[in-house]
Amino acid sequence: MRPPHKTAGMRHASGTSKPGYAALRKGRCSLAGQIYLVTFITCNRHPLFADHESARIASRTLSDPRLWQDARLHAWVLMPDHWHGLIELGAMHDLSAVVRNLKSNTARRIRLVHPGLATIWEKGFQDHALRKEEAMYAAARYLVLNPIRAGLARRVGDYPYWNADWI
Repeated sequence: MRPPHKTAGMRHASGTSKPGYAALRKGRCSLAGQIYLVTFITCNRHPLFADHESARIASRTLSDPRLWQDARLHAWVLMPDHWHGLIELGAMHDLSAVVRNLKSNTARRIRLVHPGLATIWEKGFQDHALRKEEAMYAAARYLVLNPIRAGLARRVGDYPYWNADWI
């Protein structure tokens, strides 16, 4: 009989292990010049950005050029409960540092207007390194069509919380 498989994660009330934030970091490698598809979610997947004011604040912050001095944001979309972006890393910071900077800056700016909000973003993020330039364009199409698939808009131009280098 095989010994039980050990996983990094949290124990639930049921006694089972569920991979958590540590599992997301496993195997993560940050390479300068690499483009990553990154996703992070709001706390408890609360649709915080269904509120126009919060979405405007977050959109302005996430696309603020001052946050992108050592990385480049090629495309992004802010959905009611999550954010997707195509990030090209620079040489000075790893992907975790770039995402941490984005999340902390947006949370701080949102709390200036909504001081009652405690946690804005869940811990961690998901990422996928893109291998080819064609994959970047396919990922960008996926991002900007996300609001249409979710029923938030009928056309890409009807949804205000996104951008891409190619527009």
